[in-house]
Amino acid sequence: MSRRRPPVAQFWTRLGTGLLPFADAASPELPLGRLLRLSLFQISVGLAAVLLIGTLNRVMIVELGVPAWLVAVMVALPLVLAPFRALVGFRSDTHRSVLGWRRVPYIWIGTLLQFGGLAIMPFALIVLSGDTNGPLVYGQIGAALAFLLIGAGLHTTQTVGLALATDLAPSDSHPRVVALMCMMLLIGMLGGALLFGALLAQFSEVRLIQVVQGVALATMVLNVAALWKQEPRNPAGTARHLRHPGFGEAWRDFSTMPHAKRRLVALGLGTIAFSMQDVLLEPYGGQVLHLSVSVTTILSALLAAGGLAGFSLAARKLRLGMDPYRLAAVGALVGLPAFSAVVFAEPLDSLFLFALGVALIGFGAGLFAHCTLTAAMGTARPGQIGLTLGIWGAVQASAAGCAVAAGGLIRDGVTSLALSGALGETLANTATGYSVVYHIEIALLFATLIAVGPLVNLAGVAARGASARALFSSHDPLEEARPWVTVP
Repeated sequence: MSRRRPPVAQFWTRLGTGLLPFADAASPELPLGRLLRLSLFQISVGLAAVLLIGTLNRVMIVELGVPAWLVAVMVALPLVLAPFRALVGFRSDTHRSVLGWRRVPYIWIGTLLQFGGLAIMPFALIVLSGDTNGPLVYGQIGAALAFLLIGAGLHTTQTVGLALATDLAPSDSHPRVVALMCMMLLIGMLGGALLFGALLAQFSEVRLIQVVQGVALATMVLNVAALWKQEPRNPAGTARHLRHPGFGEAWRDFSTMPHAKRRLVALGLGTIAFSMQDVLLEPYGGQVLHLSVSVTTILSALLAAGGLAGFSLAARKLRLGMDPYRLAAVGALVGLPAFSAVVFAEPLDSLFLFALGVALIGFGAGLFAHCTLTAAMGTARPGQIGLTLGIWGAVQASAAGCAVAAGGLIRDGVTSLALSGALGETLANTATGYSVVYHIEIALLFATLIAVGPLVNLAGVAARGASARALFSSHDPLEEARPWVTVP
């Protein structure tokens, strides 16, 4: 006779499922423990993202005196490789290998690229700090190369890692699994921001270099642990004689889906609207509100916490059948008062208003990202999971990269004009450049709402859900050659 679990155990089981919104993504084929271990690669991505976008960009601009436009361009350098996410996802769908792995080789290559960039960064920081006799331009070139390698690694690891997660999970849980992975990314960013803030409370160049080296080591450890015995080998499914459609054919098939272009335009506009501030929030806190490095780094944690709350709310509402684009529009609406609060934090000299605005920006961005990703997964056709995730990631990353670069360039240009007196005595301060960027983001949020509007309730919530379930349950001609979809 089976023993009944104690009431306390039952309570904690129910509580754990409630606190982890995507716990229902687990299945007999992919238990929650294995799924969470696979998601460790998102933790490493979150650590690197906070280090690049948050800590390093503020230190390089404020402490090391690197022009904001140059740092913004460095952060945006991975934009060059972002469009290739679609190709990387497609190649991992159709990879041919005698070892029988489709996803593992690409994730490993991405890990090595990410580690290589983090290994170069300390040497670039030494040169930029002026502690050597070498030309300053060498440090700038080294930092740019490091940013490029880290970005390439992030793109590759994320795209193929998400595709591997959907391979291992049952078809009906694909959207929830991908959403869980994105939530783990935010957790990684939140934990990284808090950790970096604590480690850099007493700032020094040596301590910063040690933090970068620690992230490099953590990247290797976390990604190896995430990959360990996850993808079963299947030489029959990756044999060279198997015929797969070319990338052009697959892209044409994707582009024929209803409203495909409008979906991508809406995703791009919303991403730009929420991303122009990525390279500016911490410098804004340092230069305008005169906050310390540790305090401004904690702002990245606040941003991630807001995003996590947005993801959690989106998960609950989508499970109840709410239209994903309607909820994405709510995220864009939240961004309007969020950026307004950040703008008014300077004239009111209010740290509380600034922190509230940062948290709301994260919340709105989390809602928007989760809902557009869920909508994209709902339209994914059999055998095109990697391609669909790659296209979604390519548009998002390209838009974010353009936004980051434009934000830095606009901030520097407007600030230069303001301080020269060209904009009048009232605007002759360092906050003017930041304020212009935030106002542009508010305008872009209105444009996002215009793009998203026609996508809401195109065929009704029920019809969309039924269509998504039909797509996920459709017969895949390659299914017989994919035993890795279930765990032996």
